[in-house]
Amino acid sequence: MSNTVRTLRVPGRHGYAAEFSPYLPGRLACAAAQHYGIAGCGTLLILDQNESGLRLFRSFDWNDGLFDVTWSENNEHILVTCSGDGSLQLWDTAKATGPLQVYKEHTQEWDPTVGKSLCTFRGHESVIYSTIWSPHIPGCFASASGDQTLRIWDVKSTGVRIVVPAHQAEILSCDWCKYNENLLVTGAVDCSLRGWDLRNVRQPVFELLGHTYAIRRVKFSPFHASVLASCSYDFTVRFWNFSKPDPLLETVEHHTEFTCGLDLSLQSPTQVADCAWDETIKIYDPVCLTMPA
Repeated sequence: MSNTVRTLRVPGRHGYAAEFSPYLPGRLACAAAQHYGIAGCGTLLILDQNESGLRLFRSFDWNDGLFDVTWSENNEHILVTCSGDGSLQLWDTAKATGPLQVYKEHTQEWDPTVGKSLCTFRGHESVIYSTIWSPHIPGCFASASGDQTLRIWDVKSTGVRIVVPAHQAEILSCDWCKYNENLLVTGAVDCSLRGWDLRNVRQPVFELLGHTYAIRRVKFSPFHASVLASCSYDFTVRFWNFSKPDPLLETVEHHTEFTCGLDLSLQSPTQVADCAWDETIKIYDPVCLTMPA
């Protein structure tokens, strides 16, 4: 791994999710919780990076743990977090206090201009851990669940389009390939990553093995069609090229606790951010992303 690792320690806050701003190079959001998310409050951290490292730009507290965060795609200041109390919070980084709005319709899709859910999608038989919009098909999204399935949905019809029995274990994360509208990846408690071609879901098109505990999050690269990254309760972040016979590119071991948050920058082809239960947030450039593919 590159020697330049920018680290911010946040005492008493355990990191659950990290996401780069799609607008501002170097800006990062992190969702965190007290007491490993079991009790206490949560904090949304907005960070900026410069030559000297990471600095805290703004932080917002919530009265329950915050477990995920995403930036608005039409306003550079707006973020959404989700909390252990079942609510969603809408924040504005241009304001020192917040949230702007709180949505208490658990598990439902919503529109901030409407103020209530637009549709409700039912079908999963257990906890839903991860959802992702298709970057290719408007109104289409995927969800991963503790019921061991990956499901594909369309907002035009509230019924499920495709059900993929993807693992024989809880699925904690999924992502959609930026370069292939039919390709998704799942990461599960069985320590495996599996790629799925929606045109034929009987067998995975690839399986990536190496993690030794549950995979918490998986992200496709925005810059390399066959590269993805995963983080795990085994404290590592791993980088893979699923098109290669030996797919594991690099293993990063710079956390000392469960690594839960992971993102790849949309602005820089080499930059990665992660966060963990060890109270640290890190931005770095893995060697494998700085070398020609």
